[in-house]
Amino acid sequence: MVPTPDVPPEIRVGDERLIKVTASAAERIRLLLARQGWASGVLRIAVVGGGCSGLTYKMDFYKEPAARDIVVESAGIRVVVDPKSALYLTGSELDYVEALQGGGFKVKNPNAASSCSCGESFSA
Repeated sequence: MVPTPDVPPEIRVGDERLIKVTASAAERIRLLLARQGWASGVLRIAVVGGGCSGLTYKMDFYKEPAARDIVVESAGIRVVVDPKSALYLTGSELDYVEALQGGGFKVKNPNAASSCSCGESFSA
């Protein structure tokens, strides 16, 4: 994670070993960013305390990365992760599933020791 000339020094650049975005997730993220008017925006993924298993994912859209963020470009999408969340997310894949029940963004996380029955939280 070495800074590059076009990225401010307080922002680190990561790669898909941290998190990978599938084609279906990338398509949905592009659509949602366009609706916000932020075509060059970023998706922030964080791991926060909560849910029935102890940890849960929080996703938000922002215009640009913040200081200390790790920026990963995958499938043409820029994903930002804070250093603490990166410890839990390394090796994960973000997918988007369209379904009547259980659809939406799904994080496939190899670090999750267990997850709840609803699939919304996990423990590490």
